[in-house]
Amino acid sequence: MRIISWNVNGIRASVKKGLIDQINSHQADIWCFQETKAQDDQVLEALQDLSSEYHIQSTSAVKKGYSGVAILTKKSTFGEVSPSWSSGLSIDEHDQEGRVLRFDAGDFHLVNVYVPNSSSGMKRLPYRKTWDIAFATHLKTLREEKPVIVTGDFNVAHQPIDLARPKENYNKTSGYTQDEIDGMDLILSQGFFDAFRTLHPQKTQYSFWNMRFKARERNVGWRLDYFLVDKALKKATTSSAVLDNIHGSDHCPIDLQLDLG
Repeated sequence: MRIISWNVNGIRASVKKGLIDQINSHQADIWCFQETKAQDDQVLEALQDLSSEYHIQSTSAVKKGYSGVAILTKKSTFGEVSPSWSSGLSIDEHDQEGRVLRFDAGDFHLVNVYVPNSSSGMKRLPYRKTWDIAFATHLKTLREEKPVIVTGDFNVAHQPIDLARPKENYNKTSGYTQDEIDGMDLILSQGFFDAFRTLHPQKTQYSFWNMRFKARERNVGWRLDYFLVDKALKKATTSSAVLDNIHGSDHCPIDLQLDLG
């Protein structure tokens, strides 16, 4: 099974930049998108050319043009009947922003997440801390049913190797504060491992580049996008990659492959 996750920074803009062709060429079983910046009906409209091949599910923010996540599941893999989905954390304060979507993949739950950004000046860091705790609790509950895979934009570089300039950014820049690192540690402690870092302990590769200052050309980047895989699925995890040759957003896609026997 192949899963690809991508913060597209606007699903409608991404379609105009060739997203449909990317989906058709890679033929993943599941696609997870973050920051769709569209209401549910707009996501369906943008992806309508894929509706015969994929089930399309999304959850959107109350605020229009903000946040939002979507999951596409291949009908040839999962069947023609629309599968089981749920959205949010069942906490109204958090669910207004359309950040969490769960798909029951049979052998595991797949959770697509767009973790809140702490924003410039750390204005949303207090909120982010409460969100991390709520999300970790949600994952713990899901794991009581079956193994869980979590993917998406976590808006944190977890280790110094995960960003180009760790010393300059530590506790000074949103995405690399100790509070955010601790939040990722809390999520991992629920029974997960970082698939890319586990399979590539020393590899320096980024999934996000600031659109200013030619950061991508200079590869001054951050690894903000992750597959956190349930430890129960460790033997089944065969590959994890950052597809940094693919453009169309300030993030690039990430790829996970499983052999579920």
